[in-house]
Amino acid sequence: MASGNQTVVYLSEQVVVLCSCALSFVGSSLIILTYALWPDLRTTPRRLLVFLSVSDWLSAVSYAFGVWRVFHGDSPDCVAQGAISTFANTSSFFWTVAIAVYLYVFIVRSSQRVADSLVLVFHLVSWGVPLIITVAAVCLNKIGYDASEVSVGWCWIWEFLAYLTLPVLYVLIKRHIHIAHAALSEYRPILAGRPPSHSFSSMADRKLTLIPIIFIVLRIWSTVRFILLLVGSPARQSPVLVTLHGIGNTSQGAANCIMFVLFTRPIRTRLCAALCCCSKCRAEGRHSHDASHRLLPGQDATTQREEEDGRAGTQS
Repeated sequence: MASGNQTVVYLSEQVVVLCSCALSFVGSSLIILTYALWPDLRTTPRRLLVFLSVSDWLSAVSYAFGVWRVFHGDSPDCVAQGAISTFANTSSFFWTVAIAVYLYVFIVRSSQRVADSLVLVFHLVSWGVPLIITVAAVCLNKIGYDASEVSVGWCWIWEFLAYLTLPVLYVLIKRHIHIAHAALSEYRPILAGRPPSHSFSSMADRKLTLIPIIFIVLRIWSTVRFILLLVGSPARQSPVLVTLHGIGNTSQGAANCIMFVLFTRPIRTRLCAALCCCSKCRAEGRHSHDASHRLLPGQDATTQREEEDGRAGTQS
């Protein structure tokens, strides 16, 4: 099945990973689209989710290209694919941590001003550090085909740091939310009277605390393979583990879309309404087009109706 550090990827595994890439591409695009369409959803946490979705979008595209091409040697497109994949993956790590830090400061520390002031820092770190890492890796010839089972070593440093940071922030945020809900339970009748749009955006923001869990569940398989590689275990080449690795590295965009678009009722309702409206407009357009083709040259719709009415009167 494999020789040395080279893992053979079977056709079935390629198909599964390509499907995962396609779903992540669509999911990330939907998150970006819904943010652009509806202004009342443009909260800062949702904006951070959009930046994460941009990274996931790039990651899905680069992985799909790499799986489709199946590189067997160094080439410019192989290096380009590796560079984009490294940048997108590392950026995704940073944006995932950035969202957790923002929500921690905003929810636990109760300081929206401080949380909002961190957004610029998030941009500098989440785009700048991955760019520096990628450029350095390309200059040092650390990106390209080498038949290895792991990506650039620097990626694993950030992934392990994310594993250490995200659970702590997640537990602190969830604990604070639980305490706050218990303390404010007597005011629930008052809170129920808040405007629906505010409730919808708050609901979506609270669900953003699930991003760390999604990240860990999806990325854990690549870490398992990395650890198995370090200890020299042949189990790292298991087709099931290889497939889970490929799915996990490409599915965050799809998972985020399921959680924050399809499973968020206000957004799902608006999206369905928009799709139904588009479908209705297309149907009306087809009907108008068919009606115009039934008219004789030089005849408009009013003349046609008058002639049809006249023929009906003559027959009677």
